[in-house]
Amino acid sequence: MQKKTDTASIPKGRLNRLGKLSSLAGRVAGNILAEGISELAKGNRPKIKDLLLTPGNAMRVADKLAQMRGAAMKVGQMISMDAGDMLPAELTDLLARLRSDAKSMPEKELIGLLEAQWGEGWQKKFIQFPLQPIAAASIGQVHKVITQDLKRLAVKIQYPGIKQSINSDVDNVATLIKMTGLLPKSLDIKPLLAEAKKQLHDEADYALEGRYLGQYAAIIENDDAFIMPVLDKEFSSDTILAMSFVDGIPIEQLIDAPQETRDQVMSQLMRLFFKELFDFQLVQTDPNFANYQYDQDTQKIVLLDFGATRTYTSQMAESYRQLMQGASQHDKTKIRQAILDIGLIRQDLPEKVQQNITDLAYMACEPLYGDSPYDFAGSDLSSRLQNQGMQLGLEKEYAHTPSANAIFLHRKLGGLFLLAIKLKAKVNMQSLFTPYNEA
Repeated sequence: MQKKTDTASIPKGRLNRLGKLSSLAGRVAGNILAEGISELAKGNRPKIKDLLLTPGNAMRVADKLAQMRGAAMKVGQMISMDAGDMLPAELTDLLARLRSDAKSMPEKELIGLLEAQWGEGWQKKFIQFPLQPIAAASIGQVHKVITQDLKRLAVKIQYPGIKQSINSDVDNVATLIKMTGLLPKSLDIKPLLAEAKKQLHDEADYALEGRYLGQYAAIIENDDAFIMPVLDKEFSSDTILAMSFVDGIPIEQLIDAPQETRDQVMSQLMRLFFKELFDFQLVQTDPNFANYQYDQDTQKIVLLDFGATRTYTSQMAESYRQLMQGASQHDKTKIRQAILDIGLIRQDLPEKVQQNITDLAYMACEPLYGDSPYDFAGSDLSSRLQNQGMQLGLEKEYAHTPSANAIFLHRKLGGLFLLAIKLKAKVNMQSLFTPYNEA
């Protein structure tokens, strides 16, 4: 079944896109004034943050960023994932909407783009090319097509002007989010924004993603638990990525599957994460659930979207192995040394802060504690981590941003945890880690 998407033309040019954000800020400010007058008339003294985050304003911000797509939408996603533990629930909820909301291109705009890429008469190469996409995201939209030689392809088409808008969009949206006054002053997001620009430029390079697709497929070709699409070079370019279409249902639909199936799927995905980090040093870091599907006929997991693939050094992989090994052995001294090597703490931080971060890392590894299935949905680990993360964010002495590689790895692992919770899966994490838990 195709997923129905709303359409909207994409504003082009730096000034045009900045104007969209400026007009949004103006409407939000106007709404704040109106709401404030209304509250004062009732004898109340409203706080500016309460006025800013009314349902109407939240809807305006999320809808505008979804219309702009690209970095404007992606930077909200990244901040909500990476700094989520230190953001108020209202702002987190607003940004979380951007993980799924997106509008597709109008058909006329799409046809013009394809003519520019493939030339006039491109339609003759296809038996079927629906102009309505099956999915739309922050950087591009996907179409399910059939070629004249009966190949079924998934064709990902990049929105026009996205590459050129990345740097200015990241800066503009960061300014908009800072206007809320809700970002902790101790949170230095400059390194995060710089990495967001680099990551977005990589994700907008579909030729690079095509190479990652081939590299990753070669690594797991003998793993019967997974299926991957195959790159189609004929229809691919820097802004169009064509791949074989792989059948599957959204991974979240397994919520109604037997417990055994849900446990098996999450066990395979967790096993793959360990292999990515410790064996391949090549990790697909995007935590979006849409990157996984399930083929019910073969009972295999379909892996999609490799735009956010990152390479890791053997040294960093070893540091994470030491961290997890320390947790499984309840050895906080080993954990502390590991997070120091990773860069999650610095030696010049106060002793209390170093200990708090060590405790947080130990807590995050709770699924590794025992040699039995860990009940993700039955655990309150997520709320405990959020509460402790919020407290840590309030520490004036802790003004430290980890490396981008660490942040993206935590995003990936956090996404797997959320999926395990959604599927109510029970996974023996210590057993999966056993091959790497050697002295």
